[in-house]
Amino acid sequence: MMVLKNVWLANSNDVVNIAIDGGKISTLSADENSGTQISFENAVAFPGLINSHDHLDFNLFPQLGNRTYDNYVEWGEHIQHVHRAEIDAVLKIPVALRARWGMYKNLLCGVTTVVNHGVRLGIENPLITVFEDCQNLHSASLEPNLRLKLNNPLKTNIPIVIHTGEGTDISAFTEINALIRWTLLKRDLIGIHGVAMKPSQAENFKALVWCPQSNFFLLNKTADIKALKNSTNILFGTDSTLTSNWDIWYHLRLAQKTGMLNDRELYDSLTTTPAEVWKLNAGKLEPGKDADIVIAKDKGPLFLTTPEDLLMVIHRGHFRLFDESLAAQMPGEDLANYSKIQIGESCKYVQGDLPALMDEIKQYQPEAVFPVSGQQAMADMH
Repeated sequence: MMVLKNVWLANSNDVVNIAIDGGKISTLSADENSGTQISFENAVAFPGLINSHDHLDFNLFPQLGNRTYDNYVEWGEHIQHVHRAEIDAVLKIPVALRARWGMYKNLLCGVTTVVNHGVRLGIENPLITVFEDCQNLHSASLEPNLRLKLNNPLKTNIPIVIHTGEGTDISAFTEINALIRWTLLKRDLIGIHGVAMKPSQAENFKALVWCPQSNFFLLNKTADIKALKNSTNILFGTDSTLTSNWDIWYHLRLAQKTGMLNDRELYDSLTTTPAEVWKLNAGKLEPGKDADIVIAKDKGPLFLTTPEDLLMVIHRGHFRLFDESLAAQMPGEDLANYSKIQIGESCKYVQGDLPALMDEIKQYQPEAVFPVSGQQAMADMH
């Protein structure tokens, strides 16, 4: 058993010790002192974040687009014409390398579950949960044979996840109605973006994934979450760096400024609500839940957190990232299984050889830019 000592629980006044056993949280108490112990000072603990929308293999793109668009189709056609060289430069990097970097992008921010949209990537030994147990469809305008796929009788036990209403014009609104009308088997619909969505439409969806930073970049507008939250579950997503910043905490501060969700609702959109929608044994720090835990420097308001502030990221009881200041306390960890990286002014150990991954990517695209730098490449994880 391992015990994380003296941490504040987010959204609580409680200081607790969190005991982990067999990959799950076993107890939260003020007096748990058995097992291997790691002590913290001025630290806050919260569940590993659940990012409900990303394209893991698209996170080496820069943000592409130079104007405000009416909808995603117009944007797609424009960047294919204007930014063809940049697109080709990224696509020549093998998908496996791009996807692995996308996984690390999430891990470095404290995300322990990411819902990948697109083809199944089959990432080898993923360090976080890559959720793909759903039917991913692109959109009403761009998905071939959409009506047949929506009503596939062999997939009625999994949700449909689809971009919808990603625009500000009438076509973005009417495609939502078409999607609702064409879904005949009463399957769970999980929409992404919903900028053009109205509450009467939202009632037909199990959930809507809100990606405000991506929406503002493309459309200079985002979904009316303040109205929609009374009609469906609201989840939070980053989308990829093709349209947004790499850092989910940047997205959260932007979302907070809109005032469409209060701080507790925004927190729930990353934790309890997606855990329920995606049917995960996560999203809460309580006994019996998977030990997906993030510990960060306590800066007061949680959404002031940055990747530099993360002290530890645990996924199903395994240390995936920890701050250099904790290295001497790590219980029996072979540091050869970790690489040392620099995020701003902060030094972290992250599982696997991230510097080697970045170097391999640069063999295909020397101009690739990363938000972290490697201090020293170490042995690959076993």
